[in-house]
Amino acid sequence: MTIEIELKFIATTDAVAETRQKLTAFPHQHSSGKSLTNIYFETPDSQLRRWDMGLRIRGLGDRYEMTLKTAGQCVGSLQQRPEYNIPLTEPALDLTRLPPQVWPHDTDVEALQQQLSALFTTHFTRETWLVTYRQSEIEVACDQGEISAQQRSEPLCEVELELKSGERSDLLALAAELAAAGGLRLGSRSKAARGYDLAAGNPVRTVRPLTVLAVAAKASVADALSASLLLALNHWQFHEELWLEGNQAARQGIIDALDLLRQIFVLYGALIPRKASSELRQMLTATEESLQQQAQEAAVLCTSAPWVQAQLALTDWVVTQRWQQYIDTKAATALQGSFKRFSDIMLGRVVADLKACFGKINQPNEYQDKLPRLRNQLLAVRLLAGASDAAAVTPWLAGWQQFQQYIVAGQDAWLDRQRREVLKQPAFWRNGTN
Repeated sequence: MTIEIELKFIATTDAVAETRQKLTAFPHQHSSGKSLTNIYFETPDSQLRRWDMGLRIRGLGDRYEMTLKTAGQCVGSLQQRPEYNIPLTEPALDLTRLPPQVWPHDTDVEALQQQLSALFTTHFTRETWLVTYRQSEIEVACDQGEISAQQRSEPLCEVELELKSGERSDLLALAAELAAAGGLRLGSRSKAARGYDLAAGNPVRTVRPLTVLAVAAKASVADALSASLLLALNHWQFHEELWLEGNQAARQGIIDALDLLRQIFVLYGALIPRKASSELRQMLTATEESLQQQAQEAAVLCTSAPWVQAQLALTDWVVTQRWQQYIDTKAATALQGSFKRFSDIMLGRVVADLKACFGKINQPNEYQDKLPRLRNQLLAVRLLAGASDAAAVTPWLAGWQQFQQYIVAGQDAWLDRQRREVLKQPAFWRNGTN
């Protein structure tokens, strides 16, 4: 078994040519283009996908390899997954050659193999460079071809970076250098994910609301901070894909993700000094400003260097926990403390602010003036409430969301009654007692 650590860009044809040129500036070993064919397998009920696994046979000339990728960690477009590679003499599955422990308990491997059939294929030419960059060896691959499923197909043009040895931070730094010329954007979906969607007829994906942050039982404050950043990054990249597909409503989803990031820095500001996030926040602010320019086309903006480098910087912040070098012993101890206790205290402050803000309204136009403050505090609640009982959180949050919608829609006749209702809602958290 190996742990594959890779990052993928979706590329324009011009960007591939630019990438080739840039790579020659680094110490490298170049391999000319080779034709690869990959056959992906699945059961009729998508059992492998439900296990978060991917199974393929790759053909290169007269050589074949069976690969099983199992569940791993994905941070934005940086993927880390256990991978099992088995050489084959012919393009035929043989699951018995994989270690038994890769399968869930009581899996009938022979029965599973009988259910598997080819679902989709990828055909592409791969050109590679093994680059020495800082303290690391990184393989850069340019893939150009297509994904096919039944009678459907779509083009494939990607630049992938895989860490062969060294540091993840070097991988991200090289990615940022390659993205500087534009024409690349981070790919949040793998070839396999795109193939599954193509085989299903590319079902229409719709915008999704921000959810309450899910946290593990007994999560630490540091765990919740990382999970919060990842929630925002995933929300950003999901809606970026939709926006590029022509869904104009998805643009608001990206704005929501950037607003959520701003609120994360506010919530954790007492623990993480501003200098730790200064550069990242500047990049995110510039991204938000470019997004506010209505004339910007999605295809241009999402492949621009500042946009992509902001996503890479955020990914780096999550993966390497860069804030660690800026915090003192007291903050480090607090970050390892109970997130439930932290969330109780912070929720108390957030709701006290909401009550102070909306406890008394003298003029109807005050609602509109206070809408940004309400929106920010409800984002904070979504980041904090995951440590509490969902059965109590859901109706509490729904009441405030309805209040927010009345303000946005200008439904003045309902506002005062809804304001009084939400202010009377009982607390779903325990203020600092847990």
